Amino acid sequence: MTMPSPATPDAVPLRASRETGRAPVSVSFEFFPPKTPEMEKTLWASIARLAPLSPAFVSVTYGAGGSTRERTHATVERIARETDLHPAAHLTCVAASRDEIDDVVRAYKAAGVKHIVALRGDPVSGVGTHYEPHPQGYAYASDLVAGIKRIGDFEVSVSAYPEKHPESASLDADIDYLKAKVDAGATRAITQFFFENDVYFRYLDKVRAKGIDIPILPGLLPVTNFKQASNFATRTGASVPAWLLKRFEGLDDDPETRKLIAAAVAAEQVTDLVDRGVTDIHFYTLNRADLVYAICHLLGLRPKPEAVPQAVAV
Repeated sequence: MTMPSPATPDAVPLRASRETGRAPVSVSFEFFPPKTPEMEKTLWASIARLAPLSPAFVSVTYGAGGSTRERTHATVERIARETDLHPAAHLTCVAASRDEIDDVVRAYKAAGVKHIVALRGDPVSGVGTHYEPHPQGYAYASDLVAGIKRIGDFEVSVSAYPEKHPESASLDADIDYLKAKVDAGATRAITQFFFENDVYFRYLDKVRAKGIDIPILPGLLPVTNFKQASNFATRTGASVPAWLLKRFEGLDDDPETRKLIAAAVAAEQVTDLVDRGVTDIHFYTLNRADLVYAICHLLGLRPKPEAVPQAVAV
């Protein structure tokens, strides 16, 4: 497959004075490693579609218990090898010794990958069960961040939870965990998705009050499938407002109208964030490009004509 090679100038944000009245916006995208050949085609078609927007980085997730370790590594290496995108590899503490994790980090370094998203990870026994650190492993994300920084001068992103991690005793305690990750060397945080922007801004005020000054990117999940998004929210502790439920009510068997509603909801959330000063946004794409591409277009991101990908051959 031939991928487009988007240099930074290929995506042209519309300047505030020209059209939008806002500062230029930088975006990043999250993908997950494919399980089947058909899913692989979808993933790479989505990457080809979004690459000309020159995202700041693209991240690739890591399955529960390290279950996608090899597929994650292969996907990240292919992005690094075949595109001009800047891949960020997710890495967790779960079900691996320090030596095993360090070997993965060194392999990324050898492949030219300079950005790792360091996470504790979900328990091997599943979300909601008790987490037990590997006896020879990194216990928590802050330990993993420190380990990564010992191996190389990586950019390290970490997670942040505007409505607190489900296992945290309180939001204040959760922010203390974030500070430990920053103190260990984290350079950026990406939030769990949220649907009410005030949740993000209240969280940001609390984070800054604790002296944490790294970028806190809002992570957004465009809702193309409301039931799926609700399930994700239940697992991660994110709240689903009643107004959002009302928007999708009665559309279970009407996918075309759901797409239109999803676009309207996403547009409202994104434009409100940008109007309130946000300049960096991370999208959980679920390996689907169309809605995310449309939102980026709304934000003023434009590929140059020669950067638009042609038919994708896998």
